Amino acid sequence: MEDLIQEFTNERVWAVVGASTDPNKYGYKIFRTLREAGYTVYGVNPRGGYLEGQQLYRSLAELPEQPAVVDIVVPPKATEEIVQQCAALGINRVWMQPGAESEAAIEFCRKHGIRVVHGACAMIRRRMWREKS
Repeated sequence: MEDLIQEFTNERVWAVVGASTDPNKYGYKIFRTLREAGYTVYGVNPRGGYLEGQQLYRSLAELPEQPAVVDIVVPPKATEEIVQQCAALGINRVWMQPGAESEAAIEFCRKHGIRVVHGACAMIRRRMWREKS
């Protein structure tokens, strides 16, 4: 899993599905942490709107470019729908934040050639890799 985590954190274009305008939510914290680390980050939230002056897209299909990694910060049932969208769009890296993962979503990824990280927080892992470099 560590090699996969390093591969993902080396990718520079991410989408955060479940991006939130609420500073107390992980969707906000992860979005902000990745942007502060120099990543290109697209926020996805079905309500749309703006987060820190950046447009939130209503779906992955609306993004102006395909992200290298989709970071999922939504309930497990929604994660199962998101991974299906990833497969349909040809996105092959998914990071399921703790609390977003489900066995069905993980199995779907494996069956459809999507590399998946789960059980680890991207925000914490990114800080660890930054400290090592």
